[in-house]
Amino acid sequence: MANSPSSKKRARQIERRTAVNKARKSRIRTFIRKVEEAIAGGDQAVAKEALRTAQPEIMRGVTKGVLHANTASRKVSRLSSRVKALA
Repeated sequence: MANSPSSKKRARQIERRTAVNKARKSRIRTFIRKVEEAIAGGDQAVAKEALRTAQPEIMRGVTKGVLHANTASRKVSRLSSRVKALA
């Protein structure tokens, strides 16, 4: 348990940051799931639109430090190749 005032403050900051990061990750997963559902539906137009809205959200995760850049790029790449395969 944190004892010094500075360590107590750090614990509070980490708690807030964790909540924010958790919400961001959840939001990213929701966007990815929408793309995957559109792919499963088989409609390329809907899937393409879902990917177009998901991509900036995934990349925002990188700038906010929630995802690693390579992880985000890999996810976008794999989703886009699956959307292309629907044609």
